[in-house]
Amino acid sequence: MADMDNQPQQDLSGLEAGKKIREIAKDTGTCMFQTGFDAFPGDTRPMAIQEVDESGTFWFLSSTESEKNRDIAHDPRVVLTCQNEGKKEYLAVTGHATIHTDRASIDKYWTSFANAWFEGKDDPRVSVIKVVPSDGHYWETKNGKIIAFAKMSFAALTGSKMDDGGVSGDLKPV
Repeated sequence: MADMDNQPQQDLSGLEAGKKIREIAKDTGTCMFQTGFDAFPGDTRPMAIQEVDESGTFWFLSSTESEKNRDIAHDPRVVLTCQNEGKKEYLAVTGHATIHTDRASIDKYWTSFANAWFEGKDDPRVSVIKVVPSDGHYWETKNGKIIAFAKMSFAALTGSKMDDGGVSGDLKPV
């Protein structure tokens, strides 16, 4: 049987934490973006990630008229969760969001995909959300989903301990 309480733990801080956040999140494409913590359970929605930089900071495009922008203006705390299904990597971070409407930020993060929600990058509703993570946790397997599934199945059938070679840890990028 698998012993999840004894999974190897590697806590990371500073730049190493930022690099781990980027490593896991950069290939996910989307994450779940949660706001509105003053009312349980808050609001959660999928958001396309425009970029995750070396420090682990996330960048998103959003409408100035959206509920998430209103939530952030009221309370800048957010929770982001990511899943890199191909590698069986998972990430959950809490952070502080800020909204930017300056031309340089919009130009930097604009993609043609955003035309589905806006009338071009000059649409006055376009904003960029920056999320600076304050802490989080990650989980990753060593061998990906097929081998991890095979090892879990073997452990379930035989009652043996499972070691997928994975690691998890707390993240403190700031």
